[in-house]
Amino acid sequence: MALPSRPRGGRVSPRAADAAVALVVALVVVVWTLVRMRYETESTARASLGWALTAVGCGALYFRRRAPVTVAVVTLAVCAVYYPLSAYDGPLMIAFAIALYTTAAEGRFAAAVALAAVTLLAVGLGEIRQQPGHRQIDDTSMAMLAGWLISLVAVGRAQRTRTAYLHEVEQRALAAEREQEARARQSATEERLRIAREVHDVLGHSISLINVQSGAVLHRMGKKPDPEIALAAAEEALQAVKATSKDALRELRATLGVLRQADEAAPTAPASGLGLLGELVARAGAAGIDVRTEVAGTPVPLPPPLDLAAYRIVQESLTNVARHSGARTALVTVGWAPGELRLRIEDDGGGAPEDEPLGSGIRGMAERARAFGGELTAANTDGGFRVDARLPLTVSEGDLR
Repeated sequence: MALPSRPRGGRVSPRAADAAVALVVALVVVVWTLVRMRYETESTARASLGWALTAVGCGALYFRRRAPVTVAVVTLAVCAVYYPLSAYDGPLMIAFAIALYTTAAEGRFAAAVALAAVTLLAVGLGEIRQQPGHRQIDDTSMAMLAGWLISLVAVGRAQRTRTAYLHEVEQRALAAEREQEARARQSATEERLRIAREVHDVLGHSISLINVQSGAVLHRMGKKPDPEIALAAAEEALQAVKATSKDALRELRATLGVLRQADEAAPTAPASGLGLLGELVARAGAAGIDVRTEVAGTPVPLPPPLDLAAYRIVQESLTNVARHSGARTALVTVGWAPGELRLRIEDDGGGAPEDEPLGSGIRGMAERARAFGGELTAANTDGGFRVDARLPLTVSEGDLR
């Protein structure tokens, strides 16, 4: 398989490099031949044929990457004709050496070995057929030729291995970069979903309570009570709306704090958690729902993400009670058991319609529970609606992030 070879940055393109190699080899052969012509002579026909063979052998090097085996065969054939014919014995063998090296470097190792063997056998056979005392290449030169051919093939093979290794390293680096980008996009998506869920829980709960409180006072006003009673009811509702909106702004600032600029001060308000359960129940009570709490077991400190998830489950459950159920009372049970936290929120309302799927709020609570290895169920009861959640107290570091 051919490895990709393309220019990078300011590097010379492969075709330009091949043209430069062909020109340099041709220049060396031409200069050598011109120098030798001062000391040797031959007929015009033989000289013309020698120049033609030089042009073919050197010009073939331009195609050495696209057809390495063919170019090696052509240069070998040119040398086989040139050296017995020419009296100048120019260094045209350089063209074959470069072609042989390229054949091995381009991954045609078997062809390179075969060409080197054929060359060595052909030279050896030619020397054997010479008359005694007329040999052109002695035994030492034959051994050097063999070593030279073996070195060319070995160096080409090593270059091929190095190129393949660098290509593999590059592909691994690109794959790692793509994987890192995919993880970054996934993390950003998960963070956006987390913020969207937090904003939904905060605003959904607070706005629902404000809506219920405003509706309750308007309902009272519609009955045209005494001015003092109406004023007291309005003041109570406005106080509740003020407290609810203040808490909503606090939680919204904390939720969106991750989006602040580097030079902005971090929010100083405490993060939401079960420690603020009393305030959450009080806000729900201001909306006209009698909410009671029960705690079973011994409370233990919770990691902030798990504490926030438990708080949000209770918050979203009470939001659904105020918005949809029409309930008058609700019970929040917090159970501390070995290795787990259990939450139960039940009301005496009308429950959820049997023929409709559960809403996004319940799905969001279930996702929070599953994110920490827990589970959440929500269903109608004989006298209302119940949400049960189980959160393990032992979670991994990945769940806490």
